[in-house]
Amino acid sequence: MGAVSKYDPLLQHLAKSDALMLTLSFDEVEQILGTPLPPSARRYSAWWANQEGKGHVESDAWMEVGYRTEDLDLNAGTVVFRKVG
Repeated sequence: MGAVSKYDPLLQHLAKSDALMLTLSFDEVEQILGTPLPPSARRYSAWWANQEGKGHVESDAWMEVGYRTEDLDLNAGTVVFRKVG
């Protein structure tokens, strides 16, 4: 695990879950994080992309514990995390 990230609470929340699929509203993600999502998270699907590497601390949080995002709905403000592997 790398440096502490503001997305670590999300990582820990997902790590504790045994759900194969977990649907969270953006508001629920913010409650887990204890901080607002950046405006880009509510506007751009790319923010939720399953990207690895430098500059993608948010996706590192869910990918590190074996989840991938899918079924993103920017209008409804929801995202599905699916356990892989």
